Amino acid sequence: MRKPIGSERSLEQGPERGITGEPGSPHDEEAAQSRERDSTPLSTVVRVRSLLPSLPPAERRVAQRVIDDPEGVANSTITELAQTCGTSETTVIRFCRAIGFHGYPELRLTLATEAGRAQSAAGGRVIGSDISPDDSLEQIVEKVTFADARAVEETAAQLDIKMLEQVVDAVVAADRVDVYGVGASAFVAADFQQKLHRIGRICSAWADAHIMLTSAAVLGSTSVAIGISHTGATVETIDALAVARSRGAKTVALTNFPKSPIAEVADLILTTAARETTFRSGATASRLAQLTVVDCLFVGVAQRTYGPTRKALEATFEAVRGRTVRPDRRRR
Repeated sequence: MRKPIGSERSLEQGPERGITGEPGSPHDEEAAQSRERDSTPLSTVVRVRSLLPSLPPAERRVAQRVIDDPEGVANSTITELAQTCGTSETTVIRFCRAIGFHGYPELRLTLATEAGRAQSAAGGRVIGSDISPDDSLEQIVEKVTFADARAVEETAAQLDIKMLEQVVDAVVAADRVDVYGVGASAFVAADFQQKLHRIGRICSAWADAHIMLTSAAVLGSTSVAIGISHTGATVETIDALAVARSRGAKTVALTNFPKSPIAEVADLILTTAARETTFRSGATASRLAQLTVVDCLFVGVAQRTYGPTRKALEATFEAVRGRTVRPDRRRR
């Protein structure tokens, strides 16, 4: 099976990608400095969260600990962390290398730095993302809005701009775009379809499994198929994307997990950074992150076709302008 184009950068975070030299080499120092320059609050936690499903069980326990309590991990020795996770120090080291660090000391330092930045960004307040039974409505509003803002910021921070540019190029050149998504992802697919349709692009959004497959079966080499799946494991979306790819269409996956099954049938991969909490499961938390990427993709396409886009937007605005209630008809 073909390897996703450009997936090496987004999928591989191991030592051969993240750390290019031997311990103490200039390459290690350069990689560490690069991470420091590019780091955003809790960017390591975002990366760990995206790779979580693809890790072996023992490393997954370490990863979950990093996600749940990054500050606690930063203040723990490797022995303490291994004991807490019910695993070995060797497993902790393997985990560190799997996410792009040379060893545990580097991970601890980075987590401590990013946790400090996160508190600064919150104005010194410590705002949890989960809702407790004792929270007031005011606290719920604060937590939800803070988490939503972080989801958008973290998604933007980790978005691969070069990959996004390739997707923009593909959509601009396409004679037809199919968008597949079920459940909550179907609403995001419909949003993207409406946006493209309004600027004169031929685009369809499908949520029914049978229609997805039949539509994908008639695509061609000049078409683009986009599959949206938070988990990257939605069978209906994967199957439709696989059929589209077999017909020669350029395939794009939008997912929270770059090593998920949908990546195997995608030429290009765009990723989100959504958090899951008690009342905000993947179906809820992923929506804002997906819409953020979709908006960036749409504006990229619109900007690339600026003249025709402006005309189409003006024409569609005129078409519906008369469908609003006039001031003199409003009730007083």
